[in-house]
Amino acid sequence: MGTKFVAFSLVLLLLIQAAVYGVVQVNVERNVRGQVKQELVIGDKVWWQLLDQNAQRLRFGAEVVAKDFGFRSALGSGDTETLRSTLENHGGRVNATVTAFLDPQFALQATGFEMAAQDKLSPVLHRVAMELGQGELTYKIELIDSKLFQFVMVPVKAPLTIGWVLMGFGLEQAEADRMFQLSGVHIALLSESRKLLLSSLPASLHPQLTELGSSADLVLGHDTLVVENSAVRAQAKGIQTYVLRSLDDVVAPYRKVQLALLLITAVGLALFAIGSALLAQRVTVPLRSLAGAAEQLSRGDYSHSLPAMRHRDEVGDLSRAFDQMRTSIQGQQHEIMQLAYWDRLTGLPNRTQFRDLIKQSIQASSAGGGPAHPVTVIMLNLDRFKHVNDVLGYAFGDQLLKAVADRLSTHITPDVGTVARLGGDEFAVMVEDQDATQATPIAHRIATAFEAPLKLEDQTVDLSAGIGLASWPQHAQDVDMLLSRAEIAMYVAKRKTTGIQIYDPALDSSSTQTLSLLTELRHAVEDGQLRLYLQPKLNLSDNTVIAAEALVRWQHPVRGLVPPMQFIPFAEQTGFVRQLTLWMFEEVAKELPRLRADGRPLRVAINLSTRDLLDQDFPAKLDAMMLKHNAPTNAFCLEITESAIMDDPQRAEATLNRLSERGFKLSIDDFGTGYSSLAYLKRLPVNELKIDKSFVMGMENDESDAKIVRSTIDLAHNLGLSVVAEGVENQAILDKLVELQCDEAQGYFMSKPIPLPDFIAWRAKHQASQAA
Repeated sequence: MGTKFVAFSLVLLLLIQAAVYGVVQVNVERNVRGQVKQELVIGDKVWWQLLDQNAQRLRFGAEVVAKDFGFRSALGSGDTETLRSTLENHGGRVNATVTAFLDPQFALQATGFEMAAQDKLSPVLHRVAMELGQGELTYKIELIDSKLFQFVMVPVKAPLTIGWVLMGFGLEQAEADRMFQLSGVHIALLSESRKLLLSSLPASLHPQLTELGSSADLVLGHDTLVVENSAVRAQAKGIQTYVLRSLDDVVAPYRKVQLALLLITAVGLALFAIGSALLAQRVTVPLRSLAGAAEQLSRGDYSHSLPAMRHRDEVGDLSRAFDQMRTSIQGQQHEIMQLAYWDRLTGLPNRTQFRDLIKQSIQASSAGGGPAHPVTVIMLNLDRFKHVNDVLGYAFGDQLLKAVADRLSTHITPDVGTVARLGGDEFAVMVEDQDATQATPIAHRIATAFEAPLKLEDQTVDLSAGIGLASWPQHAQDVDMLLSRAEIAMYVAKRKTTGIQIYDPALDSSSTQTLSLLTELRHAVEDGQLRLYLQPKLNLSDNTVIAAEALVRWQHPVRGLVPPMQFIPFAEQTGFVRQLTLWMFEEVAKELPRLRADGRPLRVAINLSTRDLLDQDFPAKLDAMMLKHNAPTNAFCLEITESAIMDDPQRAEATLNRLSERGFKLSIDDFGTGYSSLAYLKRLPVNELKIDKSFVMGMENDESDAKIVRSTIDLAHNLGLSVVAEGVENQAILDKLVELQCDEAQGYFMSKPIPLPDFIAWRAKHQASQAA
């Protein structure tokens, strides 16, 4: 009976062990396959993330070269050999293997290597530059002479694009090794001819990698690799990318568990010979618990510790080994997820995670069935951050970025929005259930947060940021468009120094609305829809009308009278403002005889834009127009803003000198709001300063504005310049300007801008009242 019981117990134990082993085997196989697939997906993301980070670093190096004074000097000299030497030296500093300069049409002008190599690589570099120049790619992976290069290209601006700096960096074995160190996943890159280009696998296994793509598994010696083909990306077109994970490496910890189970079985048989009851209690129950733990691991649940950890026997050892494997896998998964979805410097979500969060929010809002709840992105870019990096160093810049992240996280709590760092000095906030207008107070809160200086390492740094807002579904239909349009609004805010800007299609030269507006604006010029308006200027010494400012209005056949702010900024952005400027000159020159029909002299002021000053043919165009209408140049005053001059001071000064030589009177518009120095102002051939209306309108109630106006008048007179004050809203301001000996004034108190016939009648009536 005892023998039968022992035999029965032994058979029962064997059955139990076989069942456990079978469950473990099935779950191990399923878990390993699932884990490998997941690691391959994450490994693929890590590879492209590494390339993206590499491209950002390389692009920054290329931008340093493009903005380097020595490089620009070499470019300006036109000496090809000097330019070639400069490219070679700068390329060596940033470890660029291939360096080249191309003109705006991507024609190769000079390279940092020998001419023979240049002739050979010229078609390749031209093609790469053409693809990068389309603006859709931030970098390009190219195969040259069986070697992979990562190319980046940056524009050389002055301020318009005068060429491109193209740099190529060889993709070395270190990149593949770094990929494997970070993710535990191997990478292999093959050409279209199935030639291996780069791999993190040992060199002895490289000949067998040509079989990649024929099946999902690749057997290399005693190891089996699971293979996934990475999705083809435009950056690496023509190059097949594979991620590989050793199945045996992942299975190895489980094999130890299976061997431990076999060992336990052997021990159990021996112990059952002594006492089956004790054996059942000490072995069978823990093994069943382990089977349940294996089930949890197969589902990817690593959060629960394993049972039987307190046992001081083989079962306890097995549990501890199994639990150690669980914690190791959990830590590795956490590190991979951190790299893929979190910014390592600030600890904030990175662009990938931020995009996923926005996508999830949009999907949740769309799936609700009712009205869609808006999702708003607030994007900000720090002002003068590059200057901080250049002056105080990159280590200080990193500390500054962390301080900015802390300040944003303090002011934008999770119940308000989600803060992320998108890269460089660019941050973003996602706000749910609020459109752009409703989220504007949050943007103001962010702007206010930057008013207090940051103190780091005994340095006090004043920071500001350009902030742009865009909302789904008002401004975009998907997450990528939403991010793009928030970025457009942000850069408009930085360019206009408005601080905060909500996206508007008129700001976006790629939107269908602005394309339509450009077409309509062209028709407006051709079909005579534009109207000339004039605002009079009074000579404060005798109260006579001696000048007027010419302004353009658009009489649209459907929209009616279109306000200037709806089409002038767009015209400046697209360059169409040059046609508007020429139209203004044409109209004024044509109507000048009517304006001077009463025998009194009249000078007409016309505003010039940055694009007019950068047009080297602009003075010649005015010559032809003056000759056509027999119009004297001294009847015109050209108003130029300080910012327009400072965009390219040398070219602007050359154009202004040519215009002054022709007899045009020159005036600095909005004086006091720009950044030009007095030394530079003294060099310009200007005749007049026009005080910005913000100071004039405020001088009645603000002593600081009054002091600015008084000082500007004294400064101008000491420099031999006349002064015009705009923004005169009442008699008190006019009397104050007369007291300060201002030369001329304009504003709504005298007259708003009016059509030319109304201006002639108004001037006649004003002169008659003065005579009376």
